[in-house]
Amino acid sequence: MPVPKNFVSPVRMTAKERAFSQIQRWIIDGTLQPGEKLIDSELAESLGVSRTPIREAFQLLEMQGLVSTHPGKETKVKEIEKDDIFKMYSTMAVLQALAADETAKIITAEQMEQLRAINLAFAQAIQSGQAYQAMEADEQFHNLIVELSDNPYVASFCASLQIHIRRFKYVFLKQPMTEAQASIIEHEAIITAFEHNDPERAQAMMRQNIIRPMQELQKILQTNRSES
Repeated sequence: MPVPKNFVSPVRMTAKERAFSQIQRWIIDGTLQPGEKLIDSELAESLGVSRTPIREAFQLLEMQGLVSTHPGKETKVKEIEKDDIFKMYSTMAVLQALAADETAKIITAEQMEQLRAINLAFAQAIQSGQAYQAMEADEQFHNLIVELSDNPYVASFCASLQIHIRRFKYVFLKQPMTEAQASIIEHEAIITAFEHNDPERAQAMMRQNIIRPMQELQKILQTNRSES
């Protein structure tokens, strides 16, 4: 199991938190491949911790659905089923639409300006070809709306789904998906709906903003299958 040596270790974290954070990142970005066996001694040596934090991290990662652990046997990175991505996006669309509905009723002018600033950074990242930064800004935009909706259950489920969606992009597309100009326009339409206190319009545009990338992914996967 090859483990990178030149990574930046997070500061002010417990050994378990550091192990969990780094292993999660390696699984998401494909450094640790689906189906790969995870060896606690190797990970412990690479991360400079004992085996106990590694095993505790495995438990947390299993709760997230990123690894499967068989006590006394082995721990492996979970496989990704391509068809699952459509289930993920459909579920995310419902959750995000609910968040948009609630946020439309309580958002302030200052918070709308925050969203506009994030969308501007998103547009600039797209225009400069910075796919990873664009993905980060897009997630920041959606995360702020979820946060403003003040629904911890929506926030928890969205965070869990986002981990798997990002992992899918890395593993199957090999790089973050470059967002289309349409996303910038959809984000602005969501903000406009907030300005007009229009929950129904906010919901509809949010749902469109989630479902459209799912449809684009479907086209990419179908193309890849036909070429293989």
